[in-house]
Amino acid sequence: MNSTAPQLPAHPVLAGQKALVTGANSGIGRAIAVALGAAGADVVVNYVVGDDAARAVVDEIRGHGVNAIAIKADVSSEADVERMFAEAIRELGTIDVLVANAGLQRDSAFHEMTIEQWNTVLNINLTGQFLCARAAVREFMRRGVVPSVSCAAGKIICMSSVHQTIPWAGHTNYATSKGGIKLLMESLAQEVAPLRIRVNGIAPGAIRTPINTSAWNTKAAYDRLMTLVPYGRIGEPEDIARAAVWLASDHSDYVVGTTLYVDGGMTLYPGFATGG
Repeated sequence: MNSTAPQLPAHPVLAGQKALVTGANSGIGRAIAVALGAAGADVVVNYVVGDDAARAVVDEIRGHGVNAIAIKADVSSEADVERMFAEAIRELGTIDVLVANAGLQRDSAFHEMTIEQWNTVLNINLTGQFLCARAAVREFMRRGVVPSVSCAAGKIICMSSVHQTIPWAGHTNYATSKGGIKLLMESLAQEVAPLRIRVNGIAPGAIRTPINTSAWNTKAAYDRLMTLVPYGRIGEPEDIARAAVWLASDHSDYVVGTTLYVDGGMTLYPGFATGG
């Protein structure tokens, strides 16, 4: 095995690769799917609701001269995930990159949280990543490394949150799911690295998406939010998308089992900037 750093391609960094992005018809998932297409990948746009939005993402990706398809599937369903990967591989030939992005919140005070709120968040945010990553690893193992495509047999990006590190009262189910994603990612990365499969995570901070509109859509809310962000601005979905393209490409070939925090410094605990 060649132990030197790979020669990086002059063409678009993901040319010839096939990517699948879950929860890709809005927000961060949409931005990532479009950015992967702009970087040369053919893209599967997974979604569970919003047919028109998914079709619009597919059209935007195709505008970059690559292929894109939309597949409706619930990532918390084993049968749906298996069907989605089978269809994606049938249509595109293989999958080289998985971005496990689908996630949601069901917020509640802990003593009022229902088992449905708990299970819904854990099933989609955490079990959904397990099911998708398992299907991706099986395909990567079947195909192996194709040097003309990538140095790695496959790349998995687990979308997490700063709340895999920062506790979040009133969001116990969400924070628990993100803490689980951290060790799912790291344990899987350790296991499959010898197969030349790279697994990494992205932990966004405050990003301007529909899931958290109330945190930024008024000046008062935005100003409160900025007390948590040393860099002084809210993140945009494109900030996460650029990080995802890098982690999916051979430019990050020696990055394994790492969480990339894209948070404007939120995990620096800015409340302690003046000594606590």
